[in-house]
Parts: sequence; structure tokens; C-alpha cells
Amino acid sequence: MNAKRNSVRVTILNEDYNIRSDTSAEHTRAVAQYVDRAIRQVMSSGVIVESNKAAILAALQIAGELFESRETTEDLTRSMQALGDELKPLLSSGPSTTMQRAD
Repeated sequence: MNAKRNSVRVTILNEDYNIRSDTSAEHTRAVAQYVDRAIRQVMSSGVIVESNKAAILAALQIAGELFESRETTEDLTRSMQALGDELKPLLSSGPSTTMQRAD
């Protein structure tokens, strides 16, 4: 697999990092900005001062968001499948009445 890897310079907590990624540079920058904001939000709470601990707490927060998003996606997928299962018999039997156009 020869996927093109992009090298992007990002800044997180005033530290520059060169990131190699298969995603677009814009996507990588957006992710880095999200991580930077999450860490800064943890640090601004006043409870955690050390950046490494703030980064771990931010990572846990982001992972929690990911888990919630996956659960929501799974719930929506199940709902859509159930709706599809309900509609299949109605669609396969064809129209039961002739619809007339109202002028």
C-alpha cells in the first residue's frame, strides 16, 4: 500500500511537532488544534498545572467523546436498520392503491 503521507508542522502548547499522516494537512492541523484546546481547557481549570498530566486528562476526555460518538452512531445504525426492515415488506409488495394526481 503506497498511501501518500503528508508532513505537517503543528503547535501544541507552544511546542512544534512535525506530524506525518495519511490525512490532509488541514485535517491534521484541525486535530492538533482540537488537542491543544482540550489540554488548555484542562489546564485552565486550575486543578492541574503540569502539562503532561493535563495532556493525559485531555486524552481521556477526547477518548470519552469518541466512545460516546461511536455509541450514538451504533444506535443510529440499529434504528436505521430496523426502519429499513419495516419498510422492506411495504416496498416489495408494491402499491396497494392507485394514487391519483390532484390538479
